[in-house]
Amino acid sequence: MVASRVRVLVVDDSAFFRRRIASMLGDVPMIEVVGFAGDGQSAIIEARRLKPDVITMDVEMPVLDGISAVRRIVAENPIPILMFSSLTHEGAKATLDALDAGAVDFLPKQFDRSNGQEASKLLARRVLAIGSRGVNRRLGTLLRPQPATKPPVRPAVAAPVHRGGYKLVAIGASTGGPVAVQTLLSALPANFPLPILIVVHMPASFTPAYAERLNTQSAVAVKEAADGDRLRPGHAYLAPGGKQMILERRGEDSVIRIKESSADQTYRPCVDVSFGSAARLMPSDVLAIILTGMGADGKQAARALKEGGSTVWSQSEESCVVYGMPQSVEKAGLSDRVLDLADIGPSLIKAV
Repeated sequence: MVASRVRVLVVDDSAFFRRRIASMLGDVPMIEVVGFAGDGQSAIIEARRLKPDVITMDVEMPVLDGISAVRRIVAENPIPILMFSSLTHEGAKATLDALDAGAVDFLPKQFDRSNGQEASKLLARRVLAIGSRGVNRRLGTLLRPQPATKPPVRPAVAAPVHRGGYKLVAIGASTGGPVAVQTLLSALPANFPLPILIVVHMPASFTPAYAERLNTQSAVAVKEAADGDRLRPGHAYLAPGGKQMILERRGEDSVIRIKESSADQTYRPCVDVSFGSAARLMPSDVLAIILTGMGADGKQAARALKEGGSTVWSQSEESCVVYGMPQSVEKAGLSDRVLDLADIGPSLIKAV
């Protein structure tokens, strides 16, 4: 039986970029570009008519902007939408607004010849990851208004008792992660007793705006991590895009070091790098949480944390945008608990 192709609607006010995106996707057997739109209003009409599996969406467009179009499309039909963003501070803020409106992922709008082949591969991987029928079904659940009563608690796994307490919470995520981290942090009080490390796969131009947004929308203090930051309770430190965040001991303090990424590191920042440094520094004292995302980043470090006596939680498939990173951890038998996103914050408060 031949698997059905992922059907894509391309939305951009530039005819050049519409053709470029179609060309980048055209050679992938599992993907079919089924239509185009040049503004947000046309995108809404074409989304209704074509019912695509994925929409690629520009932000700045005439008639109706991309953010407004995203909000209206997902209100009618939870189609996964991939935003294209400029690599500027303002572009980052607009993309984060689009994610709040219901888009599931974003890519920098960089299609020059020097990185054309790699950009095409990355775009195809993202489209295939968010275009599966499972993602469409989960998005419907995630975007639907939540019932007043709390869903039943998973009966299978009892929370293990961690002897000696925790010294650090570490959170890792990728696709769908910006909104997931925002949801988790918003459940925590200002007097949360532990420092929090956050690693989300993001470019360098995005993490300052993202840290600002998290800081305004949560009670805990959030900042983009800087070299030399000392870990403080009730503070969250976001790994800078394009670089690596590691922990080192300086006297009695745990200190953040920001280092350049090496050429062989796929993820910049990388969950395995940051969590791995935590496993070396405080092997039995970390509560690590793996959230939604493509790939298996975090699995290697989760194993090291478990071997040292730390605790690992992972997000449930039902509440993930892309069940990649949490699945890799759970399938390897490294998850102490599997939790729906809405339950992670309250459970974290109880655990610490």
